[in-house]
Amino acid sequence: MLHDLIHEAYTAMRHNRRRTALTMLGMGWGIATVVMLLAYGNGFGQAFENIFANFGTKLVIVVPGKTSTQAGGQKSGEQIRFTADDVEALATNLPQITHITPSVDKQVNVQYDTRDFTFPVSGNDPNVFDIRSLNMGPGRFYNMEDQVQRARVAVIGSEAKDKLFSGRNAIGEHIRLDGLSFEVVGVLKAKMQEGNDDINRTVYVPFTTMSDLKSTHYLDTIWFNYETPEFEKIEPAVRTIMATQHKFNEADRQAVRVFNLMTQLHQFEIISLGLKILMGFIGTLTLGIGGVGLMNIMLVSVTQRTREIGVQKALGAPRRYILMQFLAEALTITFIGGLLGVILAYVVALSVGRLTLYSAFAKNGEAGDIRLIIAPSTLIASTLILGAVGLISGMIPAFRASRLDPIEALRHE
Repeated sequence: MLHDLIHEAYTAMRHNRRRTALTMLGMGWGIATVVMLLAYGNGFGQAFENIFANFGTKLVIVVPGKTSTQAGGQKSGEQIRFTADDVEALATNLPQITHITPSVDKQVNVQYDTRDFTFPVSGNDPNVFDIRSLNMGPGRFYNMEDQVQRARVAVIGSEAKDKLFSGRNAIGEHIRLDGLSFEVVGVLKAKMQEGNDDINRTVYVPFTTMSDLKSTHYLDTIWFNYETPEFEKIEPAVRTIMATQHKFNEADRQAVRVFNLMTQLHQFEIISLGLKILMGFIGTLTLGIGGVGLMNIMLVSVTQRTREIGVQKALGAPRRYILMQFLAEALTITFIGGLLGVILAYVVALSVGRLTLYSAFAKNGEAGDIRLIIAPSTLIASTLILGAVGLISGMIPAFRASRLDPIEALRHE
């Protein structure tokens, strides 16, 4: 029976080639639109994930501020100042932390040969490399041995290297930081950089060595990364620990500012999900237009084949067979059109390549641009939508054909 249905569907399509081709074109264009719009939504979400990965997604920056409410006998407006004890308190009381480092920063006069610039210098523990998702170019990052020995070694950003050394090799050369000689042991790869951001001009030195350039008793910031899916619990925990350390009201958000990048990423994920739903809805409407075209063509086919249907019924063909006959034709057109549409979507996705987004206002921001990503989930969702549209569009004409009265059908001219 299945073979007969397929044969009859093929015969009907072959006798109306132009009409069938135009209907397939409509369905193909509709499914291609669905796939490309969903792929755009995927690419949009991936772009923001890449942007945040540039800085480290599970990253927290703790910055001291001033109290704004009175607590524990301390008046408001008191400056909070971090020390190494605060780093120890966080590392001890927050088991989710994987790496943590104190950070002291200073704008320093950096010299090499006759070249002279002012760059930010950051003193950190060696694990800042993992915390801040830095990527190593030539050379190496400083290690614990350098930290213990207070070695005057430096790792410089890609832009700092270009300005100081141009195309020359920087490894093993000595630069002067506020007049003190430091050996360059490594150069970092370029990171995404917005406007005048100093991220690629930063010079990193061991935290202990930083005391030669600036007092490290009080810290500018504390950086750490963590491993837990419950990222929303990190900020309250940090505030509780810091409030205990410095005796301020833990509800005072001005006393200590906590920046958790996962919070921002989660907000963008919600936006991305909303965009995907919107894109899928628009694509479904477009495919629905193709479905209306398919339904109209099948209704025309029913009208043209009314006498044929009457003959089949007169010879004993059951209603179910007539229904399946027209439904098979509609689904065959849908399937072939859908296959062509998916191929078209892949061709367009590969041809378009990268759509400018983050690179429009950030250096080295190509990873933050949008690419049409046709994920397996996109194909599954598109197939389900296509199947639903094809089934609905084919079912109405098929029901009409199956319910025709055989006597009236035979009389039809």
